[in-house]
Amino acid sequence: MAAKSNAARTQRPERSDAATERAKRPATTETQATNLDRVIHERTRLAIISALAVNASLTFNDLKGLLRVTDGNLSVHARKLEDAGYVECTKSFNGRVPKTEYRLSAAGKRALEKYLDHMEALIRVTREG
Repeated sequence: MAAKSNAARTQRPERSDAATERAKRPATTETQATNLDRVIHERTRLAIISALAVNASLTFNDLKGLLRVTDGNLSVHARKLEDAGYVECTKSFNGRVPKTEYRLSAAGKRALEKYLDHMEALIRVTREG
């Protein structure tokens, strides 16, 4: 019985005619919206990227104060951006005090430009529609 249910789960249902037609259509505003860069689209990460786009670099404490987020929240979101290659992180010490500094990478600049272009296109289509 278990083998039968596993086999049933692996079989793909056939597409309906309506689903096939939807797949052939050009991207709509709805599908364009789902194609946004999810790394950047999250509010805190977009704020970090935006702040770094207008500043050569910002320290962890600068970003924390500017964005009004907790240490943990900033740390998690900055790491996600760093893992994506959008942000570069430099750690050093000022005496005995650790200093973490962030810069927007070239890939981050390109990703932000692409994201902004995408959002502008969505706004334009929505206003025209």
